[in-house]
Amino acid sequence: MKEYINSGSQDTRSGFGAGLAILGRTNPRVVALTADLKGSLKMDEFAAEHPDRFFEVGIAEANMIGMAAGMALTGSIPFAGTFANFATARVYDQIRQAVCYSHTNVKIAASHAGITLGEDGATHQTLEDVGMMRMLPGMTVLVPCDYNQTVAATLAAAAYEGPVYLRFGRPKVPNFTPADEPFIIGKAQQLAEGGDVTILANGHLVWEAIQAAKALEAEGISVDLYNIHTVKPLDEKAILASVARTGCVVVAEEHLVAGGLGEAVAGLLAERHPAPMRIVAIRDQFGQSGTPAQLMQAYGLDAAHIAAAARELYGRK
Repeated sequence: MKEYINSGSQDTRSGFGAGLAILGRTNPRVVALTADLKGSLKMDEFAAEHPDRFFEVGIAEANMIGMAAGMALTGSIPFAGTFANFATARVYDQIRQAVCYSHTNVKIAASHAGITLGEDGATHQTLEDVGMMRMLPGMTVLVPCDYNQTVAATLAAAAYEGPVYLRFGRPKVPNFTPADEPFIIGKAQQLAEGGDVTILANGHLVWEAIQAAKALEAEGISVDLYNIHTVKPLDEKAILASVARTGCVVVAEEHLVAGGLGEAVAGLLAERHPAPMRIVAIRDQFGQSGTPAQLMQAYGLDAAHIAAAARELYGRK
C-alpha cells in the first residue's frame, strides 16, 4: 500500500481555525460565533482580523444557534463554534427547529469531540453527537481526519448550501493528507486498494486504520481502505463496490456504535449487499478521564484492535 508520512502532528481544531481565517479573508459573507471558547476553537485570528464579523455570545449556546440561523437568513454564512457536547445535546431543539427544519445555511463547528478530549472526562466527551446530527433531515455531517483535511473541510462547508455539522478534536494527531487535496463532500477517499477486507474509518481513527492496514499487509492480507470523512451523505457507491470486491468490512470510528458511521454502513449493506461486518467503536458506555492514548487503547479504538477485527473477518471467509 502507499506510504503515508506524518508531516508533523497537529490538532484538528487548529485546522478549523486556519480554514476559518482563510474564509475571513476570501469570503465577506462568512461570520463566526462562539460560546466563550474562542481560544479553544482557534478562532483568534479570524476575530482579530474581522472584529465586525465575530460574535462572542458567552455561555449561551442556544442563543448562539438562534443568532446563527437569523444571520443565515440575511445572507451571511455563520460558523457557530463550541465543544461538540455543547454543540449538540445542549442545543438539539434549536438545531432541529431553527437550522434543519428551517434549512438555514448554518455551519456548526464542533470541537473537542470523542474520547480523545482526554482528561476532562465523561461529562465533556461526546460519543453520541454524530448519531444525533445524522438523524436530522437535511443535515450534512463531516468528520475530517487531520489538520490539512480539516482546513479543506472548513472551506468546503462554507461553499456548501445548507446545514453542516463539522466535527473535529483537541489532541495533536498525525497530519498526513496533502495540503492541496480538495475536500469533496459525499466522496469517500480511497487510501489503499486491496481485495481481502474493506476497512472504513473517519476522524482520528483513519491514521490508526492506516497502521492496521500496514500490519495486515505484512501478513499477506490486502486491505481496501477508505476515509469516510462524510458520514452524511454517505458515499454508497464506493462502499458497495468495495464490499463487493472483498466480501467483508470493518468500520472504525471514535463514537458509540449506536448511531454512528458503523450503523450507517450496516443499514446500507442490509438493504443492498449483506456481508460480514465488524464495528470498532464504543459500546453503550460513557468515557472517563485519561490521556487520549490511554483511552483509545482502553476502549479498543487503536490500530491493534482494528487489525484484530479484520483478521477475524478474513479468517471467517
